[in-house]
Amino acid sequence: MKTIAFILTGALAATCAQAIAEPDKPFIYTPPEDVAFKSPFGVGPDQAVLYGDPSKPGLYVVRVRFPPGAHSNPHFHSKDRHAVVLKGVWWNGVGETLDFGKAKPLKAGSYVLHPAGGVHWDGAGDEETIVQIIGEGPVETTRLDTPGVAAGYWPKPK
Repeated sequence: MKTIAFILTGALAATCAQAIAEPDKPFIYTPPEDVAFKSPFGVGPDQAVLYGDPSKPGLYVVRVRFPPGAHSNPHFHSKDRHAVVLKGVWWNGVGETLDFGKAKPLKAGSYVLHPAGGVHWDGAGDEETIVQIIGEGPVETTRLDTPGVAAGYWPKPK
């Protein structure tokens, strides 16, 4: 709990310092109905960038929406990413092998750190799941080949 408080305090201090340095920066208000989710592939999880740009230097905030059963294949990110489950249950697993029986269910309100270089996979079970991710750009995602398993939809976790 101390680590989370430290991270949040540091993020708040950085945000306040940035706000002091940029006094004309406007407040941003985005009600849930105005979150513009877009699917980069036309199917499966989609995302909305709420603040910043993950491909450029600086803080960014994105939301990812997983339809029921949608999941990622094993992958890792070049920088730490902090996630909070906003809706549903987000199933997470670690390592290069998809093993749905070992996926950890994280209900709404849960916090997850995906450390830089940490191989993981994640997705929704039988309900829509929404996750908010905060990180420092630029960040790259490296997908790993998973023989015999296509990205997309998994069986319902047990």
